Amino acid sequence: MMTRPWHWYGGWLPEPDCRHWQALLSERLLWQQPVVRVYGREHPVPRLTLFLADPGLAYRYSGVVHRGEGWPDWFRPLLERVRTAAKTPFNGCLLNLYRHGNDRMGWHADDEPEIVADQAIASLSLGASRTFQFRHRQTRERHDLELGDGDLLVMAAGCQQAWLHAVPVRKKVSTARINLTFRVFRPPAGLTPLMAARSAGSTTRAAR
Repeated sequence: MMTRPWHWYGGWLPEPDCRHWQALLSERLLWQQPVVRVYGREHPVPRLTLFLADPGLAYRYSGVVHRGEGWPDWFRPLLERVRTAAKTPFNGCLLNLYRHGNDRMGWHADDEPEIVADQAIASLSLGASRTFQFRHRQTRERHDLELGDGDLLVMAAGCQQAWLHAVPVRKKVSTARINLTFRVFRPPAGLTPLMAARSAGSTTRAAR
C-alpha cells in the first residue's frame, strides 16, 4: 500500500462554528451553476459553485473561467484559520454547494497550470457527510473517506500529480453540503505577489 499524501482531521471545526459558517455562506454568497459544453452539448454543472480569491487571480476549469474579486471582510477569519492549520498561504478558494445526494463531482485532479503544484490544498466540509474518493493514476488503488461536518482534509504537495479524486452520487443524502477548497494560485503575468496583497487589502475593505 502506498503512502497516502493527505491528512484527514475529523471534526476540525467545532459544530457551533460549522453552523455559523454554513449559514453565512448559504445566505451571503451568490451561488452559480455554470454550464459546460461536452461533445457540442451544454450541460449544467451538477452542483453550485463560487470562486473567492485575491483580485487579479483567474482560474479555468471545465471550460469556465473564474476571476478573483477580493475577500468579503466577514470571510477572512475562516481564511486565516485554515491558512494557519495547513501552514499554507492560500490566496484562492473554490466553493461547491452540493444541494442533495444527486449533486456530484467526477474524477479529476486539481492540477491546472494556475495552481502552484508544490503547495498543499485544504478542503473543509460543512453540513451533510459525503463520500470523498481517491484513485491512484497508475495503480488505480482506491481509498474512500466519509468527510463529515467540520472535517478538514489537507492534500500535500504532489497529491494532485499522483491521485485523482471524486464526490460520487449518494441518493440517500437529502441535505446540503458546502465544500471549501483552498489553494495557492500563481499571480498572472505583471501582477507581483506584493501588488496582489495590496490590492486584496483595498478590495476587502470595500466588500460587505
